[in-house]
Amino acid sequence: MKLSRKALFEEMGMSPTWVLREQPAFDTVPASQVVVEAAVATPVERAAAAPVEIGRVADDASAPVESLGWDALRQRIAECRACGLCDARKQTVPGVGDERADWLFIGEGPGAEEDARGEPFVGQAGKLLDAMLAAIDLERGQNVYIANAVKCRPPNNRTPEPDEMTACWPYLQRQIALIRPKLIVLLGRAAVFSVLREDKSLASLRGKTLSYKDESGEIPVVVSYHPAYLLRNLPDKAKAWEDLCRARAMMRRVSGAT
Repeated sequence: MKLSRKALFEEMGMSPTWVLREQPAFDTVPASQVVVEAAVATPVERAAAAPVEIGRVADDASAPVESLGWDALRQRIAECRACGLCDARKQTVPGVGDERADWLFIGEGPGAEEDARGEPFVGQAGKLLDAMLAAIDLERGQNVYIANAVKCRPPNNRTPEPDEMTACWPYLQRQIALIRPKLIVLLGRAAVFSVLREDKSLASLRGKTLSYKDESGEIPVVVSYHPAYLLRNLPDKAKAWEDLCRARAMMRRVSGAT
């Protein structure tokens, strides 16, 4: 049963119900807020052949990650032993949702429930994320894809280490290339470091003009708090709501909606 909008905001810890208001034009942001360019994984020579179709399994098991379709990418992730996180995992957690989504949400890493079920953002943090999505008229799996900076559970749900995120980066980079979202929302510092290679505090990055850049162009990025953090720091839910409002306004802008 779907919750009412009032119930959704209560789930997010915000009452009375907030109403979306007109956001300021983004072209008024000071020029000093520079665009952040994502670090690129070790370059690999591109073959002259046509790229692999989305969803097609690459025939060559040694094919570079950047050439893989969805099925082959999931298989490569499942077989990955590039860092120590593989030793204790029950299964990998590549991601879930619409593989042609406009919205891409990226968290930090799987927890115990995610490791058991193979799906990101389940349990209490997942329920809060679903409520956050519903508050801006989104739903998991419908024009939304959800992934993590690392695909295996860090021990004791700790924050992923930089070398672990670096080992997983080619997979996330390929997911971004396959989805080609209109907007990326980074949830937590680990996600920010993985995608933007930026190690500043979330407080200093929230509300800034940021973007992920690759050979296909730029994708705007919004930074916010991880739902698990919000469950431990309830007052910051209001700040997360501000970030969601900004993300929705930005999506309308890039989509040409009024």
